[in-house]
Amino acid sequence: MSKLSWVSEELDGLKQAGLFNRIRTIESPQGAWLQVDGKRVLNFCSNNYLGLANHPAIVKAAKEGIDKMGVGPAAVRSIAGTMSPHIELEKRLAAFKGVEAAITFQSGFAANLATIPVLVGKEDVIFSDRLNHASIIDGCRLSGAKIIAYEHNDPASLEEQIKLNLSQYRRGLVVTDGVFSMDGDIAPLPALYEVTKKYDLLFMVDDAHGEGVLGKGGRGIVDHFGMHGKIDVEIGTLSKAFGVVGGIVAGNALIIDWLRQRGRPFLFSSAMTVPDAYACLAAVDLLEGSTELVDRLWKNAEYFKGKMKLLGFDIGHSETPITPVMLGEAPLAQQFSRELFEENIFAMALGFPTVPKGLARIRVMISAAHSLSDLDHGLTAFEKVGKKLGVI
Repeated sequence: MSKLSWVSEELDGLKQAGLFNRIRTIESPQGAWLQVDGKRVLNFCSNNYLGLANHPAIVKAAKEGIDKMGVGPAAVRSIAGTMSPHIELEKRLAAFKGVEAAITFQSGFAANLATIPVLVGKEDVIFSDRLNHASIIDGCRLSGAKIIAYEHNDPASLEEQIKLNLSQYRRGLVVTDGVFSMDGDIAPLPALYEVTKKYDLLFMVDDAHGEGVLGKGGRGIVDHFGMHGKIDVEIGTLSKAFGVVGGIVAGNALIIDWLRQRGRPFLFSSAMTVPDAYACLAAVDLLEGSTELVDRLWKNAEYFKGKMKLLGFDIGHSETPITPVMLGEAPLAQQFSRELFEENIFAMALGFPTVPKGLARIRVMISAAHSLSDLDHGLTAFEKVGKKLGVI
């Protein structure tokens, strides 16, 4: 028996359970329509909320960045990899979000892995929303702190867990997603903040799906709730609404300084590339210049979600452009996705472990790049497949 035979058995098990992820290949730039596996399809999958991934201004900025500064930083930020566009981007992002300071990382995932372990350690406790993203969970594990889950979006549950456990530890951190990527609901930040204030706990929010979506002109969940100066740490990503790649940590200047000294992805992994930094600066320019794209995103989302409800689909409790089409079991979700692809709709199935067992779904990601005719085309396909498979 091969020493890797167990891997084959695990993969076979995934296939039999309808949980094996068959990854499609995109052969065109991101946009409302894509070329996928040789077929032109309507894009309902990407996190390209504002259509910036192939925006002419973003592409132009990346090219100009290459011409001015080359491609790679060639070092970690703390040795010889901090270049002028990195500093400019961090200053612009801090001003955009209305915080004391900001620092960028290679990804939002890396930002969580950097931040949580510098705030808490083995003598400490983390109170984490039960549905927090995998990058938060991994950051918590890396810290060595005790991890205690509280019920999803439930400030009363958070306070109950704090009362039961906080006295046993040196200090505590409360961490939540801002927008939950699978369900599209929003954390009740004001109520959670009141609990953290009462017990003098650090408060961190991962706003990956709120950056460029919530708040005035996409300034994020803190702006959405008018809570500037109250949240210690905001984590964000530049790979979704911003259309590029990279992560951001924004908030208290002391924490940002501490991350420059102790954040391991900052110290031990090469910096964001130069064209990416220039492209992100162009994205900030666009968002500061107009709310048009954010407004269009929300208009499209309201239209699509309203029509899906009328068709009889269960779209959960989403409060954002994320639209989960709840189907239950993974094999049905995968079949639904395949049928949609036959109708020229690219909408992937999500099952365990991305979502809990029994809560498999098609997650539709609405974009400002979609026209109303695009959305109508998608709705027609959902209706056809939904009736064929007995979902509606």
